[in-house]
Amino acid sequence: MAEENQAQPQLQIQRIFLKDVSFESPRSPLVFQEEWKPEVGLELNTKSRQVGENLYEVVLDITVNVKNNGEAAYLVQVQQGGLFTISGFEERQLHHALGAFCPGTLFPYARETIDSVITKGSFNPVMLAPINFDALYLENLQKQQNETAEATQ
Repeated sequence: MAEENQAQPQLQIQRIFLKDVSFESPRSPLVFQEEWKPEVGLELNTKSRQVGENLYEVVLDITVNVKNNGEAAYLVQVQQGGLFTISGFEERQLHHALGAFCPGTLFPYARETIDSVITKGSFNPVMLAPINFDALYLENLQKQQNETAEATQ
């Protein structure tokens, strides 16, 4: 009986939004006259914060830096945000949801924005491969645990 009265864990998307976007192509139009041999760099970060009762903002921050022949071709930065209602989770489950599930939900939106912006800059889109946010979350968690263990020794 007691289990029936406990609130079931819930996670709901309230809103997905573009928080910030930036595109730079410092060498245009000269870059279009060169042989195209791109070197693609990718940086990915996430952050989250509580903004209300059971309401969390999660932001996926992706930077794509493309060089051609060692020089900057373009840089795209996208911050894809989401508001999620999360309740009934234990602290560990909450951190996992905020660090893996929510960013994974935002990634397709960010990827589409990145491709669209790059195409509008007259470059071929960068087809970002799917990202295993669960694996990244667990890797980061392990790294933090190792750093904590080293600090206490």
